[in-house]
Amino acid sequence: MTQRIRLLVEYDGRPFYGWQRQEGQPSVQGALESAAEALDGKPVFVQGAGRTDAGVHATGQVAHLDLTKPRPIRKVADALNYHLRPDPIAVLTAEDVTEDFHARFSATGRAYRYIIQVRRAHLTFDKGLIWRVPVPLDVRKMQEAADHLIGEHDFSTFRDAQCQAKSPVKTLDTLNVSAYGDRIEVTTTARSFLHRQVRSIVGSLVEVGRGMQEPGWVKDILEARDRAACGPVAPADGLYLERVMYDGDA
Repeated sequence: MTQRIRLLVEYDGRPFYGWQRQEGQPSVQGALESAAEALDGKPVFVQGAGRTDAGVHATGQVAHLDLTKPRPIRKVADALNYHLRPDPIAVLTAEDVTEDFHARFSATGRAYRYIIQVRRAHLTFDKGLIWRVPVPLDVRKMQEAADHLIGEHDFSTFRDAQCQAKSPVKTLDTLNVSAYGDRIEVTTTARSFLHRQVRSIVGSLVEVGRGMQEPGWVKDILEARDRAACGPVAPADGLYLERVMYDGDA
């Protein structure tokens, strides 16, 4: 009899080639599986709710795993964190779940946050954790442009060429641009996202914010359904998987 466990995980994505396990390259999934194997005494598969790209961070990634040697749940997070050191990955919580729970397929929504710092000087403390843009950004125009993307659309323009999703049609439930002094945050929620969709959207919104394009341009490139029409893709540095939603969660 196995013990299925749901994990809430945060990580700094800088040292990793993304979430997904890759031969010969460090990954978040690989680090968690190594820690789980040290705990269980045999190989353990760790399933994540989403595959973040190289350099992308998470404050609310969800994963599940099955242990063949059941143990008190209160000890699982501490044990995994012990074996994860010194990797910048932390298991925030661990809880027992039924065998029908699946971190990816049971999810009803995902929330991402992209952080931009407007400043001319290079970054010191936040290097690799946010995107520095050296020119002022018009947040009002960025939000006006973002409004064109809310709802169900064919997001081919904002879809990476390597995306494996069956359809480019997705529904953005929210897409908000907010300013906190010289820091700008773009937050968005949807049931699921295309590969590099958020970074592609943010890059195009910044083109509007810096005055290179008008807000209506985002509507035009969306309707073009052509990857070549997309603005520059924002770097991985500022992107965070912030939350994964499930039925029954508070």
